[in-house]
Parts: sequence; structure tokens; C-alpha cells
Amino acid sequence: MTISGKTWSVSPPALALSILAAIILLISPVAATLALSDVSFTPNPPMVPVQPQQVSAKIWIHPSGATTFASGHEIQLQTTLANAQWNIQVIVDGIPSAHQTAQGNAAFINGALLAYQTNRDVSIVVTVAGTVPANAGPSLMVMQIEELDNNGSVVPGSVITIIQPTTVSTATPVIPTIPVVTPIKTTLSPTPSPTRAPGFSLLGGIGALCIVAVVTTGYYSREYARKKR
Repeated sequence: MTISGKTWSVSPPALALSILAAIILLISPVAATLALSDVSFTPNPPMVPVQPQQVSAKIWIHPSGATTFASGHEIQLQTTLANAQWNIQVIVDGIPSAHQTAQGNAAFINGALLAYQTNRDVSIVVTVAGTVPANAGPSLMVMQIEELDNNGSVVPGSVITIIQPTTVSTATPVIPTIPVVTPIKTTLSPTPSPTRAPGFSLLGGIGALCIVAVVTTGYYSREYARKKR
């Protein structure tokens, strides 16, 4: 190969690798950028367990490659609503295009339905209707949108999640505490003994008898002496 009078030698293997790399770059799909808008709820949150709920959203597709969306990729839609019914409408330049419906917790949109020239405006209007699960927590994932590549793997940065609150309280239920009642041991005061009137003790009684005997003896002695006179 000659350039400006200089000759460059390129080996066939190197040339083949360069051509292969260029081909890969040209045909390799580039992930689109997904943007969310016009989200609406019927009825408005918070969501009530065991009650019907509908969620609608518009997804804009901003091209990052040669087309608006890689035809080999697909969009996966998910929800935790029970008995979900999906309604999916592709819109191109403001005009309804492909339309599809699905049932269950997941739905898929084929990338071929979204692949247009980059000068086209492509969006998707998604509506899902279902029932709020009876065991729903304080918040619920009602819709998740993500792009899957040719291998079925999630494209990094493509996940959009819509989470809304429910009427389930976030407060931890308070369990009433029953205090432990410790029996109080009551010490009864001894019953006071009946108060006894002061009386004669044994020694006092003997002493009193002695005094009586002495007095009596003296009395009779005096009487006896008087009579002898």
C-alpha cells in the first residue's frame, strides 16, 4: 500500500482482523435509552390489598445506535399485581402502530416492533390492570421495564421501576405487655395478749398471809391477856 510516496506493508491476517472489527462495530446493536413519562394510577395510591388497581405509563425510546431499537433485543415488563392483564400500544410519530396484549406477571415486546430509523419518534403506552396482593407490604412494585439483549440478559442501566405505597402500616405492631405481679408477703403483727389487771404474785400472796397471821396472833394475844386480868 502506497501513501504519499511511502509504501506500507500490511499482513493479510492483520487486514482480515481490521475488517472483522469494522464489521462487528457496524452490526453490533447498541442499547437504546428508555425514558418514562405520563404515569397514572386508577385509583390513586395508596393501594389497598385485595382491591383492583390499574397503572398506565408511556415509555419513550431514544436511539443510541443506527436504529431506534436493536431488533435482536426485547423489552420485558413485570408487575407484582395479581391476575395482571397487559395492554401494549407502540406509537410511531404519534400514530398507533403495533398493538399486543398479554396476561400474567410478565410481558415481552419484540425489538423488531421498535426498530426504526433514528429520525422517527417511537414510544410505547403500557397499561397493566390487576389486583393488589392480600399479603402486600407497605410498598408494591407495580411495573418494571427493562431491556434484554440477544442473550436474554438485562442491559445495564435500562431498568425502570415504579413503586407505590399501600395502606399497610409501616409501624411495627405493639404487643401489649402484661406486667408480672409479684405477690407481696404480708407479715401479720402478733395479736396483742389481753391486758391483765395487776394481781398478787405468789410471793406477794405469801407475804400477805404472813402479815395477816402476825396481826391475828397479836390480836388474840392481847385479848387473852386482857381476859386474864
